[in-house]
Amino acid sequence: MVQTIRTLGISPGQKLIIIEKPRALIRIFFSLLVVALATNWYDVKLSFDDPSFLNFYSLTGWKKYFEATGVDIFQGNVWVSNLSDKLLYISATEILH
Repeated sequence: MVQTIRTLGISPGQKLIIIEKPRALIRIFFSLLVVALATNWYDVKLSFDDPSFLNFYSLTGWKKYFEATGVDIFQGNVWVSNLSDKLLYISATEILH
């Protein structure tokens, strides 16, 4: 098993890959946490292998966490987009088996 943890700062309007597609192992867990004060309002989109964000999951307002677990979870790149007007830090954790 391999566990990867990373925290990235994402500027307003920026989009990037926060978790890359596994090459040799299989992803069995991943989570994203927006590191922000509970009183801060922000808008972050998550997209699964879709850099155009046509299909996305929204972490808006005070919802700060997304998690997926199991052997049948998404195996591609996980994109994030910061639609807020503030620099946001996002912490990503991934476990590969």
